[in-house]
Order: sequence, then structure tokens, then C-alpha cells
Amino acid sequence: MQCTIGVDIAKDTLDAHRLSDGQRIQVSNDKSGHRELVRWIGKGEVSLVVFEATGAYHHQLEAMLTTADIPFAKVNPRQARRFAEATGRLAKTDRVDAAMLAKMGAVLELERHEPKSKSFNELRELMTARRALIKDKVAAKTRLQTTRQTLLKHQINARLRQIETQIQQIDATVAEKVAQDDALSHKLAILISIPGIAEVTAFSMIVEMPELGILDGKQAACLAGLAPISQQSGKWRGKERINGGRAFLRRAIYMPALVAVQRNADLKAKYNQLIRAGKPPKLALTAIMRRLIVMANALIRDGRQWSEIRP
Repeated sequence: MQCTIGVDIAKDTLDAHRLSDGQRIQVSNDKSGHRELVRWIGKGEVSLVVFEATGAYHHQLEAMLTTADIPFAKVNPRQARRFAEATGRLAKTDRVDAAMLAKMGAVLELERHEPKSKSFNELRELMTARRALIKDKVAAKTRLQTTRQTLLKHQINARLRQIETQIQQIDATVAEKVAQDDALSHKLAILISIPGIAEVTAFSMIVEMPELGILDGKQAACLAGLAPISQQSGKWRGKERINGGRAFLRRAIYMPALVAVQRNADLKAKYNQLIRAGKPPKLALTAIMRRLIVMANALIRDGRQWSEIRP
């Protein structure tokens, strides 16, 4: 049996389960606990450590495993929960989840994830903070529309100015970090050459989909959650729908698609063709979003800018 280890991550603790012999350990979710866990893992010949992507709580563990050169795989929490339900495991505790993750890694033969560089993780953290600020901005504008008191209006306007300043600071820092990395700056130049994709969207695509350029077109569309999923059983044929994928990336590419159908002649012609064929505007726009992702993936793979392949 493979020596797969599952790690359930909580705010304060890490629960680990080794599949080969059933041994368990619980450590604190801090640097000392991570070092203890790495020592425990190192006592055997591990094939893979499996854990859920839990935002801020898993980053330090991922960094420690990378430093110790221990192979690991991050899984989507929803995928892990469905795997547990499929095996009939309905109970949910930290120890049960750790054992389930170990089993999932072995049964599904999960592939090792390539660790990201420190600079890339910093970029991801910055873009996550930017999304939070955008949400704050929307919420503040909503409150401003319903607030009647002058004092509160002044406070909300001050908060909006502060948010705008913080967003600009983050954008400047992200641009600086990308410029310092030759590979990322090359990707950026290719992405912003595509009509409709501005720097902010390009930053989101670089961070949310680092696999761009190493996939085929169908894989890229699926990863972005823009590939139509067939719905059929026997003689029944349902409508194809998009599902799953990376929602942040999908939202980031929505506005560029709207711009592309105005500024990109090829995509505008495709959009109009779909509309004339009776497709709903939303479906036609989704098709344009998919084409943008596939195009970006192909250009980065070939190392060429959009203008260089125009007919």
C-alpha cells in the first residue's frame, strides 16, 4: 500500500494520518508544529501528503513541505467532501477527515503539485487582498446610497477614498513584482496584447491560472469552468452547462469579454454569429470568455503576442 498521508488543517491544529500503518499525530498549526510534523513524516518513505486548500491556514504548511522536499497535493474541500460521501463516510471530524484524505490520495492516485515560488505566493496574497477591497468598496457604495445622516456619509466617503488608495498601492506593488520576474513579465506582455485584457485582468489570470501555456485548449477551458458539461442519460438530452472551475478567474474574464466583442474583430464576428443563430446573449458571451482563455493559453504556449498572429 502506498505511504500516503492525509493532513486535516484547522486554525490551531493539524491532524495527520498515515495510510500504510494507520498511525496518527496531532500537532499545533504553527512553525514548531510544522517542524514536528515534518519529522514524523520523515520517519517513513512517503509517496504523497494530501491536504485541503484552506486559504491562509495551509500556506505555512505548504511552505514547510516544500522546504523539506516532501511531495504534496492540495485538493478542493468540496471534492474531498464528495469523495468521503461516495465512500459512505458521513461523519466529519478532524481525525476522520485526515484518514479520508490519505485514502483519497491513494485511491485517486493524485498527482504531486509543483510548489510555487515565494514571489508567486506573495502575488496571490496581494490579489486576494485586492478582491477583499473590491468587496468592501461595493458594500460601502451600497451603504452610501441608503444613508441619510451627513456624518455617516462623510465617513463612508472617507472609507471609499481609503479603499481606492489601498487598491492603487496593491496594483503598484503587483506590477513591480511581476516586472522583477522575467517569466511573469513575458506572460503579462502577451496577455495585455489581447484586445479587451487590461493589466489588472492579466494579473488575475497570471495568479489564478498559472497553468496557462502548458495545457491544451480543452483543459484550459475546463480549468476556468468555461467548458460546457454534457447532461444526458439514455434518450434524455439536457442542456449543456458550465460548472466548476475557478470562479475568480471566470469573474475576472467577464468584463474583458464584453470589451472584446467590441474591439476584437474576430470575436465580435463570432459573437454576432451566435446571436444570429438564436443563442442567448449570455451564452454567446460565455463562448467568447472561453475563446479568450483558449487564445491566451495558446499564445503563452507559443510565446507570441496576439498582434503577431493576426491574419
